[in-house]
Amino acid sequence: MASALASDGVYLRDTVRTAVKLLVVGPFAVGKTTYVGTLSEIRPLRTEETMTQAGALVDDLAGVNGKSTTTVALDFGRLTLNDELVLYLFGAPGQKRFTQVWKDIAYGALGALVLTDTRRLEQSFEVMSLLEELGIPYAVAVNSFDGAPAFPGDELRDALDLLPETPLVFCDARDATSSTEALITLVEYLLTRNQENV
Repeated sequence: MASALASDGVYLRDTVRTAVKLLVVGPFAVGKTTYVGTLSEIRPLRTEETMTQAGALVDDLAGVNGKSTTTVALDFGRLTLNDELVLYLFGAPGQKRFTQVWKDIAYGALGALVLTDTRRLEQSFEVMSLLEELGIPYAVAVNSFDGAPAFPGDELRDALDLLPETPLVFCDARDATSSTEALITLVEYLLTRNQENV
């Protein structure tokens, strides 16, 4: 799934005919901004702000040492797949107070990749519930964090209460290869669902 970057690295080729919108979602501090930045062929749009003392009252920093910024609107990246097809990646903020922004970003998305953290799996339920409420199919990617506990896939599936058909993969949002593999898993799942519904 090599990117077919436009000649100047910024503008789309004139031949692009199809754009696909995908979400990158998950709870606060799970690596969404990093993931979008890793895969984007253009300089990603980021709306990060420095975290404040006031935010510390509502943003649970347990298990996320060293986090000093947070997304307040969205992350945006682009990945050109071939001369006619481009993927737009929209990362949504993970805090509950941004739910309306999140819903607005989700409009028109074909699917979502839910990033999770094994140190805080329970925080993923609200995100998955919102996707189900909006009718957006998703795959789950367990993001790798230094020092985070590792669990077998079947145990994680049970802990997350995933349907048998919901893909579960492991990735490192800092690594382009594993991030690409997670994205491929989501796209293959969406294609399969689409073929089944035809």
